[in-house]
Amino acid sequence: MLKIGILVSGGGTNLQAIIDKIENGYLKDCSIVTVVSSRPGVFALERAKNHNIPACCIPRKEFESLNDYDEALVEHFKKYQAELIVMAGFLSMAGEKFNTAYKHRIINIHPSLIPSFCGKGFYGIIPHQKVIEYGVKVTGATVHFVELEYDSGPIILQKAVCVKDDDTPETLQKRVMEEAEWTILPEAIKLFSEGRLKVEGRKVKIIEN
Repeated sequence: MLKIGILVSGGGTNLQAIIDKIENGYLKDCSIVTVVSSRPGVFALERAKNHNIPACCIPRKEFESLNDYDEALVEHFKKYQAELIVMAGFLSMAGEKFNTAYKHRIINIHPSLIPSFCGKGFYGIIPHQKVIEYGVKVTGATVHFVELEYDSGPIILQKAVCVKDDDTPETLQKRVMEEAEWTILPEAIKLFSEGRLKVEGRKVKIIEN
């Protein structure tokens, strides 16, 4: 059984997608052992509570340094024996200590096709605003392993979503979540749980069953 720790900062729609896939048997050998929010009072914490998942808030601003924050996160996830960390809409940055402790065991979902519309400052609705401003015809979502720089780690899965002429950032955000994020994040977790991901430099190879 793969023990998953989840990091959130907002409503927790991707958290819900993972919970649903565990409950319907798609992620049959996985369990969420803890949910950690970087902000208090977010709905993601309610989602965890509704499914009897231990949840808490560990805000970055309560720690003097990123190193101290990292230590608190590592200590928390070790307490719950988490084997895979999933950043599901997590807006704080984790530092070197956290990344080292869970090397190639932290995955993130980003709402664009990396390396487009990503990096520092590209979070929430912003990537979708920039996609529409730029006039691209295709966007999507990316699941990748986490490294120190924002959105820089090896890519596991990507899924494209067409941009419509009448899209607003909000309609595009909703469609990217529904058509891409909620599909490829659970899929990446499933591949990890089955030991089918092999990192070779910048590439992630998916091992056939």
